[in-house]
Amino acid sequence: MPYKILKKQRLGTSGTLFEMVLDTPLIAKKAFAGNFVLLRIDEKGERFPLTIADYDSEEGKTTIVFQVVGKSTRYLSILEEGDEIADVVGPLGNQIEIKKHQNPIIIIGGGVGIAPCYPQAKELKNAGNSIYSILGARNSDLIFWRDKFQKISDKLIITTDDGSEGIKGFVTNPLRELLNEEPISLVIAIGPLVMMKNVTLTTNGKDDLPFVETVVSLNTIMVDGTGMCGGCRFPTKDGEFHFACVEGPDVNGHLVDFDNLLNRSIRYCEQEKVSMHRYESQCRSIIDLNEKSKKTS
Repeated sequence: MPYKILKKQRLGTSGTLFEMVLDTPLIAKKAFAGNFVLLRIDEKGERFPLTIADYDSEEGKTTIVFQVVGKSTRYLSILEEGDEIADVVGPLGNQIEIKKHQNPIIIIGGGVGIAPCYPQAKELKNAGNSIYSILGARNSDLIFWRDKFQKISDKLIITTDDGSEGIKGFVTNPLRELLNEEPISLVIAIGPLVMMKNVTLTTNGKDDLPFVETVVSLNTIMVDGTGMCGGCRFPTKDGEFHFACVEGPDVNGHLVDFDNLLNRSIRYCEQEKVSMHRYESQCRSIIDLNEKSKKTS
C-alpha cells in the first residue's frame, strides 16, 4: 500500500532539511512521542528509520523531518506533494514515559534531532511539566521550528557553533548553566552521537555538577525494526548489548558506549559515497538525455 505525501516544505535556508506530512491513518492512530517509522521509497530502495516528528490521529497524518545525507534521503527530497512512498512501517519502538516530574525537564535537540524532540516536549508539557528547550546547530540555517517550541517551552535557548543565532557554542554551555541554577528532573537529548555523548558527560554527576537522569535517542542502522536482524544493536559500558528498535529508540544515555557507536557510524562511509556517486551520475545522465531530446524536438 503506497503512502501519499500530503505536504512538503523546506526548513531553513540550507536546502538540506525537509518536512513532509504523510497520509498514514493507521500509523497516526497509534503513534506516540518516541516512536519511529521505517521508510522504503520504492521496491529497489533501502529501508531507513525516521523518528516521528509530529502526528494527528484524527486526520490520519504523520510528520517526518529529514536531512539529505545520502542516496535515500536525496531521493526522498526530490519527491513532491502528491507523490507516493512505497512502504511506511510503524509506529515502531517504544513511546517515552509521560508523567509529571517534580522539577523542570531539559530537552535538547541538535540539528535534525530538533524534530523528534518536539512531540516529546509537547506531551510532557501537556502532563504539567516545565519544559526548558535547547536547540542547537552548526548555524542558524539549520535551526527550525522556533515558533513551535516557543509555544510549549517555559524557556527556549538557541545555540549555534558559529554564533549566527543565539549563544555561540555548543548546547552543553547553557545546559551547564541550567544545572547550576536549579534542580532538574530529567534531560532528553536527541541529535548527533557526539552531541548526545557530551550531554551525558555533562549530566553524569562529575565536574561539580549534579547527576541527572538522561535519555538519548538512538537511530542506528535498522533493517526490519523488530529486533530480528540485529543491525541496530548497541553496546553498553558494562559490555551488554541491546537493540535500539525494540528497547528504544530512547534509552538511558549514561549506559551507552558512545565511543563504540561513533566508530560503527563511519563503517559504511565508503559504500555510501559510492552509492551516492552512482545515483548522482544516473541523475545527470537523465538530465543530459532530456536536454538532448529537447534540442532535437
